[in-house]
Amino acid sequence: MGEAKTIAIIGGGASGLAAAVAAGEALRDAEGAAAGTGATERDAEVTAARVVVYEASDRVGRSILATGNGRCNFSNARPGDGDYRNAAFVERALLEFEGQAHWRVPSRAKTSTAYPNGVLGFFSDHGLMWREEGEGRLYPLANKATSVLDCLRAACAAAGVEERVECEIAAVEPPRAEGSPFTLRLADGRFERAGAVIVAVGGAIARGLLPEGVPFREPEPTLGPLATEPRWPRRLDNIRVRGALELWRPDSRGMDGRALNDGGFPMGTHEGERLVSREVGEVMFRKYGVSGIAAFNLSRLVEPGDVLAVDFVPWVRLCDMEAFLNRRRKLLRASLGRDVTWSDMLRGMVLSPVADVLLEAAALDGAHLVAKGETVRMATFLKGLRLPVTGLGDVRQCQVHRGGVSVRAVDDRTCEVRRVPGLYVVGEALDVDAACGGFNLHWAWASGLLAGWSAAERIADLASLADASGSSGSERREGAPCSNSIEAQGSSRVAGGNLCTSMNCARTPSRHSEPARRNKRGRA
Repeated sequence: MGEAKTIAIIGGGASGLAAAVAAGEALRDAEGAAAGTGATERDAEVTAARVVVYEASDRVGRSILATGNGRCNFSNARPGDGDYRNAAFVERALLEFEGQAHWRVPSRAKTSTAYPNGVLGFFSDHGLMWREEGEGRLYPLANKATSVLDCLRAACAAAGVEERVECEIAAVEPPRAEGSPFTLRLADGRFERAGAVIVAVGGAIARGLLPEGVPFREPEPTLGPLATEPRWPRRLDNIRVRGALELWRPDSRGMDGRALNDGGFPMGTHEGERLVSREVGEVMFRKYGVSGIAAFNLSRLVEPGDVLAVDFVPWVRLCDMEAFLNRRRKLLRASLGRDVTWSDMLRGMVLSPVADVLLEAAALDGAHLVAKGETVRMATFLKGLRLPVTGLGDVRQCQVHRGGVSVRAVDDRTCEVRRVPGLYVVGEALDVDAACGGFNLHWAWASGLLAGWSAAERIADLASLADASGSSGSERREGAPCSNSIEAQGSSRVAGGNLCTSMNCARTPSRHSEPARRNKRGRA
């Protein structure tokens, strides 16, 4: 088979290394099975297939080392809570992944059955230990991203995966004929061949890398800090608060009474606006706006004209805030033995710089006594200091890119491009992204493993079909069924003509392409 035996993985990040391990182990296990059953010469050739990772930088896994501030939030205990973009596609793909992982992970020791999903089973089988933090975030027990990368690289080495660093692939050219290999055009002008290609370049994917006709959206950064009108953030630069962020959008219909009541908003508030989303968590003010996990998650939803509202007391509803402040004033009056000023009211509730901003925003003087009716005004700003959004903040801090290959072009059972059999796209190179919390990496691992398993099957199929073609030993006239066709073998006729199983026959559809392929679970 020669070049057709190579599985080329473009990109040595999370999804690329997961795909490499999956493909390498599948081929290694096939080799072991062949050896145990008296393999033929053709079997030996099939199992000698290679898995090669092409990485443009000087080492694989750099993107993994940068995640989670170097700690690597590698997954989440509740992966279904990720609020994925193109959620229906992701749900189907993850369901397929779990079905395959049930019998593929692990290949030998059955230790993964104790874990709730295939990603955790995969990492457990390769030696990683982890711990759970708030909101289901999972981190390696060693608290360093290097431990995740070390486990992946050790698995790659054990499976015979080759690493080609400082080797940038500029373009992938599809096979010129059925059964022919892909051509990989390198940035330095050289080229290589492969029987299957897995594109795992993350958000750096460029349209020119892919064959013509693959639906594509230009990637743009997201999941990052938000830039806002800077008047208040500039004065609060580098201050962190544990609060909540709300994203409000102009809407002539506003919110109905029930929605206002459910959200704890008094009637008459937020007229002409609609609450898009609310995120509770750490908020960090920057000169240009706000950062932190809450801002990162809202950045995926923001549109021009939206307004952020910073809630400094998220445990109290807006409709209860006036009563809360009045009770606080009575308590402080009894404690201090005198009337209470606004500085007294805010001291101990928020930091001094935050109090100064709130007082100025509410047009109140901290040295003045709290007057009747003023608590309503302050309640509004404590529950929603408004910051009009102007766009993304520092794009260098964005954790993912939105865009890439359209999921409509990809089989959710394999991550294979439907119109280019043998070409797979995984991880962030697909138009899929999720909220903070380990969900994006969970998708990277799962999609990479799914594609790696499928690519290994394809290489085996190519070998067996090539063997069948080579053993036919006879010429056939144009238009007649070849010796490998279903009709020639006496099987039922398929729609559209005689389905030839020879990869050298122009009529032959890919086993993995629609509608011919059915997976092991029997779903068409």
